[in-house]
Amino acid sequence: MITKGMIAGAVLSAAGIAALCSCTADSDLIHVVPYIPDSSQTDNADTGETASDENAVTETAEVTTTTTTTTTTTTTTTAVLRGNVYDCNRTLLTYSTRSEEGGEVRHFSDGYKYSFANIISELSAGVDTEMEETLKTRNPSPVDGDADVGQSIQLTIDGEMQNAIFNYMESQGMAGSVVVMRTDGSLMAEVSYPSYDPVLYAQDESYAQGLEYGCVANKAFQNNPPGSCFKIMSEVVSDMNGITCLYDEGTWEVDGATIVNWDHDTGYYPIPERTLYSAFVNSSNIFFAKSFDQIGVDKVMADLDGVFHFLSPIYCDFGPIENNFEVYSNDDLRRSAFGQAYVRTCPIYLAALGREAVFGDMPKPFVVQSIVDTNDLTRQVFPGSAPYEWLGSIPGECRQNLLDGMTGVGGNLGLYWPENYRFYAKTGTAETGGEDILYITGVLQEVNDVSYNDAVWSDYSGYNGSYIIVMQLQNPTGFNFNFASESGGLYQGLINIVTG
Repeated sequence: MITKGMIAGAVLSAAGIAALCSCTADSDLIHVVPYIPDSSQTDNADTGETASDENAVTETAEVTTTTTTTTTTTTTTTAVLRGNVYDCNRTLLTYSTRSEEGGEVRHFSDGYKYSFANIISELSAGVDTEMEETLKTRNPSPVDGDADVGQSIQLTIDGEMQNAIFNYMESQGMAGSVVVMRTDGSLMAEVSYPSYDPVLYAQDESYAQGLEYGCVANKAFQNNPPGSCFKIMSEVVSDMNGITCLYDEGTWEVDGATIVNWDHDTGYYPIPERTLYSAFVNSSNIFFAKSFDQIGVDKVMADLDGVFHFLSPIYCDFGPIENNFEVYSNDDLRRSAFGQAYVRTCPIYLAALGREAVFGDMPKPFVVQSIVDTNDLTRQVFPGSAPYEWLGSIPGECRQNLLDGMTGVGGNLGLYWPENYRFYAKTGTAETGGEDILYITGVLQEVNDVSYNDAVWSDYSGYNGSYIIVMQLQNPTGFNFNFASESGGLYQGLINIVTG
């Protein structure tokens, strides 16, 4: 019996991102500083005696009063301005100047304000927040004669790719996010639409009040139900536990609840011996619900964390990814198998998952390529985040089955791609209580890419490897879409942009 309290992870909301970004492994510790009294005030405190007890002389003593004059000197410290933020091609994205009062004014370069607001701005708990200490560490040498300017950061994100995807989403009216990851774990693009003007937001209260809901949040880093994209993990967990064939009736009534497949009313059911491959390609909810039901909550959770690092926090340079997986009943466990109930994750995690699904290993996502001298961008002060920092691996004997399934899903979307790539995918339609969220987690594998586990790219302009592309659509009704498989036309535009 599953009882309340079998909980792993924490829900990461837009309102809580800034607070979660400051969490560390020691956040639950309480450090107590004891009070140590001044000894001059306590020499006799434990004796029970007074000064009169110690002195038998009763004469009045002469009292001398001394007056001391103290002079206080106030020193004004100039605040250190944040250094600059650049894209992977050393294009300037943000910089700081001083106001007349001496405070910091943050600026965005022309053409990058809206596309990078959700990634960099303090309002979105972006790089300016997560990397504040680094950006405010004084540059090795004064900048334009000012010693109180910080060192700069070069991101892994390609500004032109970021803008191209942002403009594409705007032109199509797409609300949601797109993540593009390279195979080393670096993020090439991380787009959230609609966005906002972070400078105007800070200056004009009426502008802030008139913004559309959700503009400030980084949707690529915001948790939501993943829908059937979760079945990438469910397929592997089922395979690991020997569940490869089950009865699928299309509509399953159990413990007073009903679980249905998306195509339950098509006349194809029942399927007496549905295979794991068929269940994945045709996205059967019932198959994976029954699989998790048979495996049990403890083993499911152990496999999810051991193979996919799903339950443990992932401390990235842009903030922690904290997925959510809560089970209060047998029905919760069954529905979690197809990414519903209390399962939550973000598109950035789905990109890392897609990478693991095709190549076998999950790297930690990152966006900081290097810490650089603000006066000389070619001079690295400190290295950025390490590539290929592995979080999990799919057992070798389970990899081909999943790869075959993702080949089948990708081939059914009606897409095309350059001949030097293979395409793998999993779609997901997530119910949220409001409008559904649609996902396509896809991987473009360059056919000659043999360096996906060890190549280190000091200059991403020469990158010629594979790409993981996650599209999240939060307004499907605007396109009359009911299922993620219907959004392939929008995804085709992303393939065209990424492959050039």
